[in-house]
Amino acid sequence: MAVVTVRFADRPELWERIPELFAGLIPEFNIHGDVGRVYWRRWFKEFPQFQLALHDDELDDVLAVARALPGRWDGTPQGLNSGLDACIEAAFTEPDPNVLYALGIEVAPRHQGKGLSKLLLRELTALAAAHGFSRVAVPIRPTWKDRYPLTPIGHYAAWTGKDGSPFDPWLRTHVNLGGVITGSSERSSLITGRVEEWESWTGMAFPEDGTYVFPGGLSPLRVDRTTDLTTYWEPAIWVVHQADG
Repeated sequence: MAVVTVRFADRPELWERIPELFAGLIPEFNIHGDVGRVYWRRWFKEFPQFQLALHDDELDDVLAVARALPGRWDGTPQGLNSGLDACIEAAFTEPDPNVLYALGIEVAPRHQGKGLSKLLLRELTALAAAHGFSRVAVPIRPTWKDRYPLTPIGHYAAWTGKDGSPFDPWLRTHVNLGGVITGSSERSSLITGRVEEWESWTGMAFPEDGTYVFPGGLSPLRVDRTTDLTTYWEPAIWVVHQADG
């Protein structure tokens, strides 16, 4: 492979291929975030320089992508408690950013297992340094958290394997690359919708009011059929990397 890093600002047409090449990688409900969908169009228009893709020039193939936004962080774990939604809003409303928030890192299904996520993380730290930021903060969506949806995210973040490394594979990848687990957020991203919408997104029926565990969910879903409102808060684990010029 002849892999190069491409910015959306330079080759926006590559992103037109992503829905097909990355189909099924992200759970359907995750693309309907209350805050994310408000800012989605502005995201690529106002911050194209922070959206990356790994491209194989020989095969003309998109291998992996990363979505990032600049923001401000006071350097404390408490400053990350509000989660992904707050980061998105702040990028469009607060001046003088000092950190790069990596809000999405995905490898195309047919290219997984090739170390591309590690390469993309290194590219993000280099990008942050090039813009004068000293750190990259990542609100991680843990790979195996959907197996334990009733476990508080802070407890899950502390789990380790027999060798003492993080229990979760994606969290372990970040730590092995020098990332530091800095905090967690039980309410990182809000996703609401009508009952019918959530039934479509999850392939489940929700016959009555209540709290449900559902496929791909990292925490329970709250269903209120009386108001036709279904509410889900996605949690996240924060990992911070030092920028590398």
